[in-house]
Amino acid sequence: MNQHTNASQHDVVDILTLDHREMEDLLEQIQRSPDAEQRRELTDTLIAEVMRHSVAEEMYVYPVMEKRIPDGKEEAEHDREEHDEIVQVMKQLEDADAAEPAFMDRVHKLDELLRHHAKDEEADQFPKLRQRLPEEERINLGKKVENAKQLAPTRPHPSAPHSELFHKTVGPGVGMVDRLRDKLSGRMTG
Repeated sequence: MNQHTNASQHDVVDILTLDHREMEDLLEQIQRSPDAEQRRELTDTLIAEVMRHSVAEEMYVYPVMEKRIPDGKEEAEHDREEHDEIVQVMKQLEDADAAEPAFMDRVHKLDELLRHHAKDEEADQFPKLRQRLPEEERINLGKKVENAKQLAPTRPHPSAPHSELFHKTVGPGVGMVDRLRDKLSGRMTG
């Protein structure tokens, strides 16, 4: 096996686990920041990263779980339900005033949901993926996840269904519109 440190050689489990650590770090920064404007910017970045991560999982990881790990269909469905809960909290955060106490209440709820979701995946599903998929397949799946994250929407869309089919067909176009709008408005999300 080629031991490059290139991200393209990381397997899907490494990539998704690193995403979890980055999300947790952003959550800690949000909760430590005394500045409402900084909390808002960090929260926007977090929302963008969570959306990209979730879309990539739903597009590529969950279908593999359903086919390759025991009880994979049930586990993927449970994860989709958790994603839906996370998206609902992120939608509440999008237009919330970062100076209001309710904002931090929602951040704490998001923190709780994200940490629970990450713990489930890392303790249960990721070891099963490592056990059931050969390294080359995990690396290829990681490349697909990285590509999907580049095209995914950066924000939850109130009128858009949060589903695998939506993300495979309409979602990437919505993400490009998001990024263009972000760039034009000066809101940088990654």
